[in-house]
Amino acid sequence: MKTKLTAIVILICIIFSALYGCGNDKSSNDKTTNGTAQAVTTGEIGVIEDEEYGGIFIDITIEKFNTLGFNFGDSVNISFDNGTKLDDIPYYNGYYVSVNELLLCGYPGSPYVKIARNYGDSAWEEFHMTKDSKVTVTMNEKAKYLSTQEANELVYSDKREDFDSDDVFANFREVRGGALRKKSFYRSASPCDNCHNRAPYANALAEEYGIKFVINLSDNKPEYISLAEEDDYESEYYDNLYKDGDVMLLGLDLNYRSDEFEKSVSEAFLNMTDHDAPCLIHCVEGKDRTGFMCALLLALADASSEQIVDDYMETYKNYYSITKESQSDKYEAVVVNINDFLCYMCDAEKGTTIDTLDLKKGAENYLRKGGLSENQITKIEAYIK
Repeated sequence: MKTKLTAIVILICIIFSALYGCGNDKSSNDKTTNGTAQAVTTGEIGVIEDEEYGGIFIDITIEKFNTLGFNFGDSVNISFDNGTKLDDIPYYNGYYVSVNELLLCGYPGSPYVKIARNYGDSAWEEFHMTKDSKVTVTMNEKAKYLSTQEANELVYSDKREDFDSDDVFANFREVRGGALRKKSFYRSASPCDNCHNRAPYANALAEEYGIKFVINLSDNKPEYISLAEEDDYESEYYDNLYKDGDVMLLGLDLNYRSDEFEKSVSEAFLNMTDHDAPCLIHCVEGKDRTGFMCALLLALADASSEQIVDDYMETYKNYYSITKESQSDKYEAVVVNINDFLCYMCDAEKGTTIDTLDLKKGAENYLRKGGLSENQITKIEAYIK
């Protein structure tokens, strides 16, 4: 009888454990203390200004942030110590939101997780950050935006051996379309900033193609001097161009809608006309800022919308092997970026079919907003053809 009773008690314990668990689950997504669930959170943490793009770096590495229990595709809430709260913000490893929308981004190669507006105004200024500010990130909903993350996820290699040629690796190519003068305008990843291991290749190609003038969209003078003083700086050809006054440093962020972007790009086009070709346009990756300036260049040369889109998307073929045929979902997700720029350039409603836009007129109006006169715009158009 005693043996049967013991067996029954053991059986009840087994059933209870199966139904309710042992209460010892230590996963970061459902931590418990004395039976009370703990939210996945960073706790209060410091911030660092992203001086190049205007974002807010959270003082925690992407790897450490993710080990807390966050994953790309999650929804998070963000609280600042000044009382500002942001709810339901997507966390991605790329800028997979519409223009000027907020996101939390763990971009590959970035040292920290960042709060930013995609192609938008400075989040640092918008939320009144100082070097002493604090922020707390807390899980809102697990995997809420996972489908968007998976559809858009873009990661590329920084190893030369993973690419077919130096040109593809450095994203170096001639800009072609419309009446644009042949063998006169090129674009690439940075020949001076080696954060993606491409600078030596881009520099060598700039020398090979005889580049005589450079528009550097990403670096200002102090930033360039700092790069050139690094021990591993090898871009002698580029540095000689800089010392000869043939590199124009703009130090722009990604917000092509800002007065600063419009004014600086317009002045760069005008400055270009006082230098001999070939000319090179670049930022860090030669992707977005470069892509938008080259779209303006092509539009001024009467290129078709198809030619402009093809030039922009060639970068995504080079870096990620994305084509309309091979990865149609990702292609369509990315092409929205250049379509949105062309709509903004032409003062058209977002989502307007770009084939219906007068792209040359839109480009000219963009330069007018940048402060150029009719004679200056005519001078640029004569130079590029």
